[in-house]
Amino acid sequence: MTTETNQLLEQLEQKFDAINQKTDTHLEGLLWSKPITYWDYIQTDALLNLQTQRTILPDEMVFIMYHQVNELLFKMILWEIKQVCYSETIKTKFFAERLTRISRYFDMLTTSFDIMGDGMEVEQYMKFRNTLTPASGFQSAQYRMIEFASTDLINLIDYRFRATIDRNTPYSHAFEHLYWQAAGKDYHTGEKSFLILEFERKYKDEFLRFMEEYNTINIWQKFKQLPLEDQKNTDLVAAMRHYDKTVNITWVMGHLNAAKKYIESGHGSGEATGGSDWKKYMHPKYQRRIFFPELWSEEELKNWGEDC
Repeated sequence: MTTETNQLLEQLEQKFDAINQKTDTHLEGLLWSKPITYWDYIQTDALLNLQTQRTILPDEMVFIMYHQVNELLFKMILWEIKQVCYSETIKTKFFAERLTRISRYFDMLTTSFDIMGDGMEVEQYMKFRNTLTPASGFQSAQYRMIEFASTDLINLIDYRFRATIDRNTPYSHAFEHLYWQAAGKDYHTGEKSFLILEFERKYKDEFLRFMEEYNTINIWQKFKQLPLEDQKNTDLVAAMRHYDKTVNITWVMGHLNAAKKYIESGHGSGEATGGSDWKKYMHPKYQRRIFFPELWSEEELKNWGEDC
């Protein structure tokens, strides 16, 4: 055997000794294992069998796959965020590189709305969307987790209630005053819609744990742990602002404009599938979703989303 082979065997011995495993057993396992293939590694067959239409309309498949791609990208974003937030001794270079990755994924999401806006026939969409009621993109749990992991919780509270909530407020109370709660309530009765009741039934407990988990380790808190000189670095501040604006204005407006094309097409009732007041819920100037308000001027904050 070559010197390199002997070195590899020694390293394997050290690896398996550390976990009280027999190296020979694992080597024999390699003898009988089959070579990996692309389709086994990527799980192509499983992935391509996750698209199930509810209608016979071809463009429904576009709608399903597009949203599944979104959820995969959300998972990639959460994967990068977790690396940043769980770094015990965060370094500026690492923070900046991961922030760039996260922004790149959202940039991709933002530029993809032509697939939705121009990639389906209005007539087909307005037919198959009736089978989606009361489901809604509002119910994307991963998107909510991205928000919780990006900023201090107070910045996600409906601005009308922020003065009454602080870090000592129970998470369950803060949850009831998140900005998106208003979109799931009947304005006349104050009752929650089926849309949000089902959403909470499935995810509320997980959301409360997640809110607490990222309360002191979110992206903003990690940014504040960087050296003061780096916090003032113009390139890094610009990157933080880009992420904030991309998520809370550019991406949101791309979604809103794509929805307008179909919902306001003159076909159907003009209401969202989940029954929410979708224009006010989605437009950034109403709910003022801002992850890093400290990095924007008073004028910019005042006019947030106004020029969309």
